[in-house]
Order: sequence, then structure tokens, then C-alpha cells
Amino acid sequence: MQSKKKRTWWIVVSIVLVLVVAVAVVSKSKSKKDDGPRTVKVERRNIEDKALAVGTIDPETEIDIKSKISGVVNKLFVDAGEFVNAGDPLVEIRPDPTPLELAEAKRNVEMSSISTENAKKEYDRLLQLKEKGLVSQQDFETSEKLFQESEVRHEMAQERLALLESGKITIANTQIETIIKAPTSGYILQRKIDVGDPIVPLTSYQAGTEIFTMADMAELIFKGTVDEIDVGKLKEGMTAEIQVGALPGKPVVGKLRRISLKAQKEDNTTVFPVEISIEKMEGSVLRAGYSANAHIIIMKKDSVLAIPERVVTFRNDSAFVNIPKPEGAKEEVYIKTGLSDAINIEVISGLKEGAEVLEKEVKEIT
Repeated sequence: MQSKKKRTWWIVVSIVLVLVVAVAVVSKSKSKKDDGPRTVKVERRNIEDKALAVGTIDPETEIDIKSKISGVVNKLFVDAGEFVNAGDPLVEIRPDPTPLELAEAKRNVEMSSISTENAKKEYDRLLQLKEKGLVSQQDFETSEKLFQESEVRHEMAQERLALLESGKITIANTQIETIIKAPTSGYILQRKIDVGDPIVPLTSYQAGTEIFTMADMAELIFKGTVDEIDVGKLKEGMTAEIQVGALPGKPVVGKLRRISLKAQKEDNTTVFPVEISIEKMEGSVLRAGYSANAHIIIMKKDSVLAIPERVVTFRNDSAFVNIPKPEGAKEEVYIKTGLSDAINIEVISGLKEGAEVLEKEVKEIT
């Protein structure tokens, strides 16, 4: 009895499933028949051919501040984000000579002092002999020159010792100190040192310690790269629309000002560096290092006849579309195309405004 009930239940379930499938097939068939072939109309559109550049927003000029003297950071006058004028103090360097350097400086002062005393004695002796006519003018002038040079060397030794000990000296009414000042006006972008950090000086054989980086944020540019496929279409002066990732919906307008003559490799792709000067930005603050995409407008046409490029078949350098005919028939016609933005394509001839074009058939995956 129980087996019979189970058999009956399976029969009912099977019948329901068959009915559901049949209804679905009929509905799908009816829907296809009612909808008919899909078409698009030839309409007037604005079409822009653009090249994409990927890069960042950077200052026109960025300066690395370094010191020409060694020591340790004694005092900071500014921090990152602050604006400074040319000549404003940035950091004070306290001399931190090694014991050997300090000892050598003191010994040089002592030795130069002795040399100066000896040169003066010789000068005084020859001066007396000259007054008596017992020495030539040339010998006297040589002694006078040696005495003067000895005095200068002694002053230099004293100045070096003073600079090592205090960091401040005055030479010919000019105050020389270990305070690094701003070479130009601008914003401090980065502070790369702290109080107490050692400073390696900038010399002809070493790069030196970077103390600050600063830039004039009023002059910003876009630096990026363009694929080699597009670079041949570009010319200096073309308008660019820059989209900054951190500022969605706020496009920046610029002008292409430089195209590199040399390519570079990025992820096995050949690209060319480009620079775009930023001309207009309203309502927002641009910051150095923002990621951005620049769309460089190669060509633009307004209100031209166009259709979606997906309905066009390209064959042997010619373009064709299918147009609907009565009773479900279709006809392939040749068209002449123009500018494309990879979504829509201009129709120069072969179709009139308002004409219908068949969509390409979509093959179902079974």
C-alpha cells in the first residue's frame, strides 16, 4: 500500500515538471516571435577619438633641500605642509666634529700662529735692512707677501675652528651660520629628518642627506605614459581631460605639452612618457602624487550621423551593416565610416538619419 502511494506521488511530480517545462518553452518561443529582430536607429551624436594616458599629478619643479656642512639637526623651523618664502630658515645644523677633526683644527690654529709670528719677524728684519739699503726691493716684497699669506692662513684656521665649535662665524661683515634657508618660495612637501639626526654634507663625491623636499604647488603638471599605438596620433597643444581618482566627478582641463622621443617598457608593454600642463581646476585642491588618467582629445566631431560600432561588420577594409526587409528578410549594405570612439562610429554615407539597422544575431549557448 505504501509502495503504491509513493509511485502515485512520483507520477504527480513528473507531470508537474513536464507542464512547467512546456510552459517555459512556449513562453520563450512566443516572446521571440513577438519581439522580432532587434534594431538600432541612425542618430546624430557627438564623437570623440581619445588617447588614454595613465600617470600622476606632480609639481612643475620639486627641490631637494640638502646641507653643505656636516653635523646633527639642532632645530627645525618648519614642518611638512607649511608655506615658506625664499630666505626663510628651515633647519639649524649643529656641528658635530669627531675628536680627530677638532684636535686637527686646534693644532692648525697653533701651527698657523707660529708661522705667522716667524713670517712677521722676517718681515720686520728685512724692513730694517731695507731702510739701511742692505736688502733688495725684490727680497723685501717676497717677505711681505709671505707674511700676508701667513696671516690669511691663520685667519682661515681660526674660522674653521670657530665653525666646528659654535657653527657661527663672521667673514668680511657676512654672517655665516649653520642655518639652512629656503632657496625659493613654496610648500614643504616632505620632512625627512628629525632633531638629533646626523647630516651628511653635499659634496662633489657624495649625494648628501635629503632634509626637505619643497615645490611651488601653484604650478602642477600631469606626468604619465601613452601606449605606442596612440602616440603617433598625438601633437603638442591637444586638449586633455584629466580624471583624478581622489576627486571623482571633478575633471581637470590641461594641454599636452611634451611627448617623449624615447619609449620605455612597462609590464612588457611599450609606452611613451607625456606631460600635460594643468590649466583649470575649480573647487578642489590638487595634491602632489594623486593618481590620474588623462584623456587626450585627438579629434572631435559634433552632431554627426552615427551607429553603435557593434552592429558593423568590417571585411577587406570595408564596412557593412544589415537592414531589415519585409517578411523578416534582411539586406547587407555597404557604408562609409569615419571617426570612432570604440563605442559609436560615424556614418559618412550609405545610411540616412532615422534608418534602422539590425543588431547582430546572438548565438545561444546550448
